[in-house]
Amino acid sequence: MTEAPASESSFRDRLPEDEVVYFVLPDRFANGDASNDRGGLTGTALDHGYDPTHKGFYHGGDLAGLTARLDYLEGMGVTAIWFAPIFKNKPVQGPEGQESAGYHGYWVTDFTSIDPHFGTNEEFKAFVDAAHARGMKVYMDIITNHTADVIQYAEGYDYRSLADYPYTRRGGVDSEPINEGFLGDDVQTAENFAKLTSPDYANVPFVPGAERDAKVPAWLNDPIYYHNRGSTTFSGESSRYGDFAGLDDLYTEHPRVLEGMIDIYASWITRFGIDGFRIDTAKHVNPEFWQSFVPAMLETAEAEGIPNFLIFGEVYSASPNSGYLAQFTRRDGFPAVLDFAFQASMQEAISRGAPTTVIVDMFDGDVNYEGGEEAARAMPTFLGNHDMGRFSTLIKADNPDISQDELLSRVKLGHAMLMTLRGNPVIYYGDEQGFVGDGNDQAAREDMFPSVTDSYNDNALIGTDATTADENFDTAHPLYVLVREFAKVRANHAALRRGKQVTRTYNDTGPGLISFSRFDPETGDEYLLAFNTSSEALSVASTIGYTARKLETLGGSCPAEVSAPGSVALELRPYGWCIARVSETSQ
Repeated sequence: MTEAPASESSFRDRLPEDEVVYFVLPDRFANGDASNDRGGLTGTALDHGYDPTHKGFYHGGDLAGLTARLDYLEGMGVTAIWFAPIFKNKPVQGPEGQESAGYHGYWVTDFTSIDPHFGTNEEFKAFVDAAHARGMKVYMDIITNHTADVIQYAEGYDYRSLADYPYTRRGGVDSEPINEGFLGDDVQTAENFAKLTSPDYANVPFVPGAERDAKVPAWLNDPIYYHNRGSTTFSGESSRYGDFAGLDDLYTEHPRVLEGMIDIYASWITRFGIDGFRIDTAKHVNPEFWQSFVPAMLETAEAEGIPNFLIFGEVYSASPNSGYLAQFTRRDGFPAVLDFAFQASMQEAISRGAPTTVIVDMFDGDVNYEGGEEAARAMPTFLGNHDMGRFSTLIKADNPDISQDELLSRVKLGHAMLMTLRGNPVIYYGDEQGFVGDGNDQAAREDMFPSVTDSYNDNALIGTDATTADENFDTAHPLYVLVREFAKVRANHAALRRGKQVTRTYNDTGPGLISFSRFDPETGDEYLLAFNTSSEALSVASTIGYTARKLETLGGSCPAEVSAPGSVALELRPYGWCIARVSETSQ
């Protein structure tokens, strides 16, 4: 067991809901060491992957740059850093003329090492130590569903189903028998899988000679540990068994794959003392895998003196209904999932003008999670990300004629709600600098350091006259300041982190008022959170606890006292808010 320094004990005691998380793609944040821009590789951009003019290639950001900018993050009130995968990747992949690079980290070849474009294992340890010295946690983004695209199929890449291509025949139901006695992957025992000796039941997988030993650990180079059924259609059976955009889909039902992944990721905990995992593509992996993997990681962390190790799965969903997400906490055993339902409800209410009941209904679904409303407080909440796009971009797409001032106001409101409502708030890097991308995926992954990517540099940012051609670490930017101020309020008031949340007043016909109370977990003190999702100023009443008499304003515009027991009159500007503590009661 590795003993944590005494200085680490206080931050290690924090619960997930106590954190303010910053999600960053290291390649796009800060370039601290230009010597690793090409990852030690030679040749052209198609060999080493470095081309800062191309939004789909490496731009030069690294661990040295991230470490050097910890002051910037600490100053904003960030208490935990979650970064996209930094394992060694296949530098470039894709069909001829459509190539892109592994700058995002999701095309892993070596699960044991840092990608040379980002630095070294030693530099990663230095980063973790530097973050911990400031009381900041470190969350790694990990992948168990797939590896880089190395395995090829002679037959093509159309998905081949379990029914048409069973494991016990070579190339279809009427073909020659193979894998005699194999009982299918429902029987997940070493004895059963010992009878799966041939991987060519659906396709004949092969590995190009130059890549036969490309993956680390070495067992990953054997096609027997992959599904080999062709490309997923992202629906039905193929969602679990198919190759995700050509990436080699691991046979996670196989006991050797489970054992190997547990060993890989337990070693990152024991070697570096990290504080949590965000797990990519969680819904594409069989539940039994998670039922073993998650407890193994938590047990490893506990043995290393990391009591509040956070594991949250990425279960992509566009619905504000949390029922779909909840199954992954109940059946699969995830302690938390990335809260896509929260994101969807925020977009519906703030961007699309939906009745504020959409938010109420989303929170009402918290009872569905394993552990109920208490567990829901640990769900990482967010407004936009590297896949779907930035919140500002989503709002602009929904409202093409919106002014820059109104766009900024709506984005501010989103962050005010993110930072005070239940959950573990996640800030997507660049949002605090007013970035507004052109779309999702590569278009939402701009550089914080001066960019030379034309499709980024022509974007009109909000809250600033800068562009992405400039360095964007402005600690006076209104969104940076907003996050910093709310981070302080959260830190000083446990009700906004750990407090029970109760819905007060909302609009079931359109945009407008939505209000909640949260309660200090120790004293029971009440806090009022009220928001205006409409473009019109509101003079409106909200319910409040009947004992409340006077209010202390913590953010926005709030009255000094209630109008009557159980009612408070609010004056809210368009897209405005009131965050207040009940400072005097009748008792």
